[in-house]
Amino acid sequence: MYKKTTGEVTVTVKPYFLDDQSSPNDNHYVWAYKVNINNNGNDVIQLSQRTWIIIDGNGKVLQVQGEGVVGETPYIKPGETFEYTSGTPLKTSSGIMQGYYSMKGSKGEHLKIDIPAFSLDSPYEKKKIH
Repeated sequence: MYKKTTGEVTVTVKPYFLDDQSSPNDNHYVWAYKVNINNNGNDVIQLSQRTWIIIDGNGKVLQVQGEGVVGETPYIKPGETFEYTSGTPLKTSSGIMQGYYSMKGSKGEHLKIDIPAFSLDSPYEKKKIH
């Protein structure tokens, strides 16, 4: 698991490879990732947007932005956790993802909450020893 705390919000990510949806012969590799967003503060926050930076095994960078996550813009009360699962395909057998959430505080303030960088590893990745 990968974890990062920004201010009073902790984001934890657990990626896993989806062998049944991947086709290595076609350079198609798929991962899912489970995200927990924990509000450790005293105010309600709302997740309004997400920004992902996805880097494949060749170093190709893709930036993805959008409203909310999995079709939701959830409010997260103090002490509560919002959890969701999503996924991403790559044309390489490994990669890295990172990003941030744009959130709104209860007084209308804008918060930028970091998502920890996490590794996308498949069993098809050739290990290199230096």
